[in-house]
Amino acid sequence: MARLAGQIDLSKNEAILDAALFVLGERGLNASMDEIARRAGVSKQTVYNHYGSKAELVRAIAERRVHEMTAPLETPEGLENPAEALRNFARVLLRSVSNTSTYNIYRLAVVNAPTMPDVAAAMFEAGPRASRRKLADFFAKETRAGRLACPVPMEAAEFFAGMVIGTLQTATLLGVDLGYDEARIERIAGEATARFLKAYAR
Repeated sequence: MARLAGQIDLSKNEAILDAALFVLGERGLNASMDEIARRAGVSKQTVYNHYGSKAELVRAIAERRVHEMTAPLETPEGLENPAEALRNFARVLLRSVSNTSTYNIYRLAVVNAPTMPDVAAAMFEAGPRASRRKLADFFAKETRAGRLACPVPMEAAEFFAGMVIGTLQTATLLGVDLGYDEARIERIAGEATARFLKAYAR
């Protein structure tokens, strides 16, 4: 069966983002769009048609990760079961931060911030800031529903995310592998969720 145009575009988008994550992570933010295009199996013009600049490409990578992370917060099931939604959010956050290879692009954005401030800003806005905003929106909805009591949702979002990743983020940015396996991720996600819900219980 032939794919529709929208399906083809989506497939190319994913191929470009996967290629960019690999190439930029391996070769640095100065890697050329040609390298990314070759890795994705598309033309350089196609990359530019989808993403007009490297900053936009990095923004899209961060947005995809944030979407995966916050998806459990935006379902009806997640809104009705905040404990499970927060555990799922924490799991994805921990897996993302503890993966030194995929998180390498964040480290590169930090290192290159003085010379590529547009890329660093795009990474921050589409990554950490966007995820905290969505988490804050979730806490605001839960507060209105009477399941939580978060008078300052954004502050609560910062507290929860900070409690989940602790010093892990710093270690990963420095290239230090703390050896987070699935058992440890599961334990921390559960513990952080339980303690947060106890502190912000209605």
